[in-house]
Amino acid sequence: MKPDKDKPWTWVRYRSGLCDGCHAGCCTMPVEVSAQDLVRLGVASQDEAQRSPKKLAKRLKQAGIISSYRDGTDLFMLGSRPNGDCVFLDEKTRLCSRYEIRPEVCRKFPEIGPRPGFCPSTKRDSR
Repeated sequence: MKPDKDKPWTWVRYRSGLCDGCHAGCCTMPVEVSAQDLVRLGVASQDEAQRSPKKLAKRLKQAGIISSYRDGTDLFMLGSRPNGDCVFLDEKTRLCSRYEIRPEVCRKFPEIGPRPGFCPSTKRDSR
């Protein structure tokens, strides 16, 4: 059975080197980030994040960087393109354009996530 990002039971156990040649399956999943992640990503200032998360959310939603904000958890859902790709995923290389400053949840995947220790790895065609 081919791994499907929407069906964690189909995922493969993570092992060293699994990301080599992967087609960024994890970068098409919904990602909730903190205000500090947004500051690290360079899309918000520390002051803006602390002063008014709701105003920040409105601005970032208009810019297409986030899709929503949950007041109860203070988490922001990163936006995605119509094909499901994260807004920070390079369309050609399939690599994160903000890898060095990526959100904490991305740094910890697949240690955390819907199925810890497993990954929706999809290898690129070798054609």
